[in-house]
Amino acid sequence: MYKTTKITLLLFVLFISGNTIAQVPDEIPDTQIEPPLPELQADKGVVKDSTSRFKKVKLDGIAAVVGDYVILESDIEKTLIDLKNQGAMSEDITRCGLLGKLMEDRLYAHQAVQDSLLVSDDEVSLTTERQIQSFVAQMGSMEKLLKFYKKENEASLREDINKINKLRMLSEKMQNSIISEIEITPEEVRQFFNKIPEDERPVFGAEMEISQIIKQPKATEVDKQKVIDKLNAIKADVEENDAKFSVKAILYSQDPGSKSKGGFYSITKDTGFDKTFKDVAFSLQEGEVSEPFETMFGFHLIYIEKIRGQELDLRHILITPEISQEALDSAKKELDTIRKQIMDGKYSFADAARNFSDEKETKFDGGLLRNPITYDSRFELTKMDPTLYNQVRNLKDNEISYPILEQDPRGGGPKYKILKVTNRYDEHVADFAKDYTRIQQLALTEKQYNAIKKWMAEHIEETYISVNEANKGCEFANNWVKE
Repeated sequence: MYKTTKITLLLFVLFISGNTIAQVPDEIPDTQIEPPLPELQADKGVVKDSTSRFKKVKLDGIAAVVGDYVILESDIEKTLIDLKNQGAMSEDITRCGLLGKLMEDRLYAHQAVQDSLLVSDDEVSLTTERQIQSFVAQMGSMEKLLKFYKKENEASLREDINKINKLRMLSEKMQNSIISEIEITPEEVRQFFNKIPEDERPVFGAEMEISQIIKQPKATEVDKQKVIDKLNAIKADVEENDAKFSVKAILYSQDPGSKSKGGFYSITKDTGFDKTFKDVAFSLQEGEVSEPFETMFGFHLIYIEKIRGQELDLRHILITPEISQEALDSAKKELDTIRKQIMDGKYSFADAARNFSDEKETKFDGGLLRNPITYDSRFELTKMDPTLYNQVRNLKDNEISYPILEQDPRGGGPKYKILKVTNRYDEHVADFAKDYTRIQQLALTEKQYNAIKKWMAEHIEETYISVNEANKGCEFANNWVKE
């Protein structure tokens, strides 16, 4: 029984972490009418027809009704096409399972409206606008996008995407409201762990903790001025000659996060961007271009495209000054000296990081890296970033790497670093004391899952639901047929 629970918990983790519309793949799925569908506990039923996993169905019929929402047979077929185009294995998908998932989404959305968990049209439109801009950037033009989706005009495409987004956002709000206040006590964690049979306790893979010291070579004032002059020329071309800022961003920006989108970002004051960047952005008027300004990533130019209350649609160009070979050599030499001082016992690695590292995010924690997935300090070897793994895989205990040159993925230019593996954890069966944080998360996930399951059962019972005769033979995980 616990093996089933573990699988269910895995699906639920995917569910609560996956409620965002996916990035468009290289080939956008044809007429995507439903967002990508993470599986919940639910509806992995199979079609009764043993000769085929998917019966031939009438595409314009009504498959089911949930509250105020109608699900067409064609919605199921389009969702199946969408999932297959995204690489899902067809043997893992059943038509009944898809119908059940679509019914879940609509039950969440229906109840969100009943509970006044509303989504504004502005929120929906803004999300749609971001997606369309991203799609166009990938496809090359709006004409190609419309042709791919077989839409006659942009308004029709926007209408479809708006419907998708509104349903998804209502569903997310309802789901989040169900689990947002759920907490787990230490006693509940202990009970959760103790109920797992010893031979079925989870096994955690080999892990390590990694620390680093960074030296960021500095550009000369001459090289900085070259960048400022270039950005001023771009600003003048936009303001005086009506040049497109988005085109300039595609041509010149070195920001990997926005270059392909013409420099586009939508931010609020709470967005996790550099403080100086946000201060400049929120000081500008709609249609205004900033003066060149500097952050830790380089020099920036911002154009305010639209102000939406406390939210800005902006376009942005980042250019990093060239770093001279002399500056690179100096940074490498400094790290060589720091490495030798650590090995000679003058400093511990942690003290050296606090005193000499140029990376604010890690230096005050003794250089300790944080896992971007789990936000703790452990990296599971089989799930590590391949570049980082290759840099540390041959390091022995207490060994420090020689200086490694790499490009800052955030656009901050080249940097040198030295690395040390500060702790190793062999593959092991879960231990309550050593792995408490992970076990706590598993226990919380199970509690959230049970809350979702209880909520689903209660609201299916009290909501108007109709499943057509052709689909009543499905073995749903939820009691959609109300037998």
